[in-house]
Amino acid sequence: MTTDNATTVDRRAFLKTAAAAAAMTAFPPFLSGAPPAPGSCDFVFFTDTHIEPELDAAHGTDLAFRKIAALKPDFAIMGGDHVYDSNAVDASRARTVFDLYKKTEQTLEMPLHHAIGNHDVYGVSPKSSVATSDPSYGKKMFEDRIGRTYYSFDHKGYHFVILDSIQPTEDRMYEARIDDQQMSWLADDLKKTGSATPIIAATHVPLASAFPTYAPDQVRKNEKYSTLTIANSNAVLAAFENHNVLAVLQGHLHINEAIRYKGIDFMTCGAVCGNWWHGPRMGVPEGFTIVSLRAGKLTTRYESSGFQSVDVREKF
Repeated sequence: MTTDNATTVDRRAFLKTAAAAAAMTAFPPFLSGAPPAPGSCDFVFFTDTHIEPELDAAHGTDLAFRKIAALKPDFAIMGGDHVYDSNAVDASRARTVFDLYKKTEQTLEMPLHHAIGNHDVYGVSPKSSVATSDPSYGKKMFEDRIGRTYYSFDHKGYHFVILDSIQPTEDRMYEARIDDQQMSWLADDLKKTGSATPIIAATHVPLASAFPTYAPDQVRKNEKYSTLTIANSNAVLAAFENHNVLAVLQGHLHINEAIRYKGIDFMTCGAVCGNWWHGPRMGVPEGFTIVSLRAGKLTTRYESSGFQSVDVREKF
């Protein structure tokens, strides 16, 4: 009887060990879905180049890009408004400024990610004579020349989400909003990412900003559509809940501003073009933001490109 019990116990132990070994073979640790521990890296967030043939803008953009390249970051994220302008001009001008941007961007020589800005949307303006039937109308020109308008990627244990905050309206304007299809994608993307992985999001129009409270009067004018901040930011913030979102990097306003809400840093960053190539914007010079990630923690610093606008030069 004792021998039979020992045999039964040994058999159970063997089966348990065999099952565990089979599970390890089918699902080894590196395929188990556990996120890798976040590492260390530096990347650059630059935004609002508003490149154009006038105002020495191509030189100013190139100057910023050369400084970025010299830092040798892992990659760069462009926060939108690559060109000035594509939404209120004809096809020839739109192609010219996009070609100029692509040519100047080659200076960076690093992996690049792009958010779409309101000035990157072709023909979507009451001032435009472009027909809505034009094959490049709306976001198509951006998609053909720059790439997708929203997506995500992973790097060294961090998850990055690029959002599309620009939604053209039927009356040929735009509203800052994350549309329903994108919201569905975002919910799925965050679910796959899980609650532990640190997340950094990037958007052209800010999800959260105090700028409307202190902006110049001509900027704070009554608008038909929300254009200074994302109209449904509350829905996006709700989607972020129960996820490890470190920061949201934002452009559009051409200023440096940092606010913190529910543990998330909302970093609105100064523009490569400053005040649309007319010097600093509300005291913020032309430049870009360096982002450092260290073991799941994020810090930033703003770097001036050193560009002097035509306006400044004409004073001396």
